Amino acid sequence: MRTSTIKRKTAETDIELTISLDGEGVSNIRSGSAFLDHMLTLFARHGGFDLDVKCSGDTEVDCHHTTEDIGICLGQAVREALGDKRGIVRYADT
Repeated sequence: MRTSTIKRKTAETDIELTISLDGEGVSNIRSGSAFLDHMLTLFARHGGFDLDVKCSGDTEVDCHHTTEDIGICLGQAVREALGDKRGIVRYADT
């Protein structure tokens, strides 16, 4: 299975994110921002990814650092999970 776990700790956030690209759209998101949780849940469901996100951050200030750092982790995790990218084709080519 194409999976990856990324951990990132900064002065503002502490994140653990796991993605399985060959999942079933199941997610467990705890970012501290209800809207971000909602959007990541939909991303996983409609993308068919399994996604777990645990984040504690400085949401009492705002959700900027949380959103930014989760995005960084998500990008790193997808890149790592794709590995050699074998078998990926354009949507119109399938």
